[in-house]
Amino acid sequence: MTTNGVSADEHEREQQLQLQRRRRREDEEGDDTGQIELVGDEQLADGSDDDNELEGQLPPSTTSVRDVVAGCFRESLFFSSAEQQLQGAADDEAELKWAAIERLPTYDRLRTSLLSAARGGGGGDAKGAAAAPPSAFQVVDVRRLRAAQRRAVVQSLVADVKHDNIRLLRKQRERMERVNVRPPTVEVRWRDVCVEAECQVVAGKPLPTLWNSALSKFSLLAATLGFSRHRAKISILKNVTGIIKPSRITLLLGPPGCGKTTLLKALAGRLNKSLTVTGEIEYNGVKLDEFVPEKTSAYVSQYNLHVPEMTVRETLDFSARFQGVGSRAEIMKEVIRREKEAGITPDPDVDTYMKAVSMEGLERSMQTDYIMKIMGLDRCANIIVGDAMRRGISGGEMKRLTTGEMIVGPCKVLLMDEISTGLDSSTTFQIVSCLQQLAHITERKNCISWLKVFRYELL
Repeated sequence: MTTNGVSADEHEREQQLQLQRRRRREDEEGDDTGQIELVGDEQLADGSDDDNELEGQLPPSTTSVRDVVAGCFRESLFFSSAEQQLQGAADDEAELKWAAIERLPTYDRLRTSLLSAARGGGGGDAKGAAAAPPSAFQVVDVRRLRAAQRRAVVQSLVADVKHDNIRLLRKQRERMERVNVRPPTVEVRWRDVCVEAECQVVAGKPLPTLWNSALSKFSLLAATLGFSRHRAKISILKNVTGIIKPSRITLLLGPPGCGKTTLLKALAGRLNKSLTVTGEIEYNGVKLDEFVPEKTSAYVSQYNLHVPEMTVRETLDFSARFQGVGSRAEIMKEVIRREKEAGITPDPDVDTYMKAVSMEGLERSMQTDYIMKIMGLDRCANIIVGDAMRRGISGGEMKRLTTGEMIVGPCKVLLMDEISTGLDSSTTFQIVSCLQQLAHITERKNCISWLKVFRYELL
């Protein structure tokens, strides 16, 4: 009991000493703010000893440490309250700016968004952007974003392709589903498709004698005049039937020469006019000769055909500008109209990205930066493509560029012909994973021709 009484007495004396010191220091400095009253379980006893006697009972190190801890605690409280005030002011400012955007006409609202000052939204230098509060936003025109701003927005949304790409696609879909807007879907059906080619029957090459050479010239002249022409028909595809449903990846396997490329070109409407095609090919019940299939489907060739003098970024920008944006502008216009009616405020970065990729006629598109990011081409964006005479990107990068050149557009059906040729297994897995996410979330259709065998769980 005595021990408990002594410890309680010492605790009261310690509190009294600390309170007296604090009051003396505040009186000397004239600072009346930030006082912290330490009140124990009992009131301070009257008639306590003087300061010299209490200081003699407590170690000097204990009092100095407690003073430092108390000062740090006051500073942390001050800075935390200041941060909360700045955060609240920035949020209020962002709400006011977004309310100003909502009052704009639909056309102006479609190209106006909020961009974080940390990503260069203020238009100043990098130091000013870095010093800005993280929640400070600036009103920007998505048509006039600089290259650094476009890359910063894409980097903030897709920092890690493996995990962030699917999050971005889900955010876009959730935003549209929140206002009951769904992108258009396409279903491809073909029944009893036959492709035949007419060829000329020729004999084997004879021995290079004068007589055989003269006969060869005479046969060529007779064939030109329409005499003795022996022709035959070769069936490339015979009674092929199938379907490609929305949000699916359809795998087309077969050995070389079995007609995979011919089928994909027939579905895309890109077959040579000299071939005879029979059967029915329909997109949502509409036949190929009743619309323009090139605006709905894209055929990715197995050959790399590029302009060697252009860089990777220029190639993708060129392709994106010619393919256009499709129905993105109409979908985005309907989304922002319904969000305004429902009073919904979207995520600023997602809003900036969706509005930027729906702008048509831009020389530099944010969709290009996004495709380069998910295809792993951002590291060679400013390198020329090259060819056999000019040193450029590698063969694997060129193959990825061939794929990215077509998926940068708004086509809903992607017909890919042996896109894994020249790629290692890791890069192929990354590309097919991105295509899987695009198919399952954005409801695109992918039909991939393949020569290699891989795991079925990938699809």
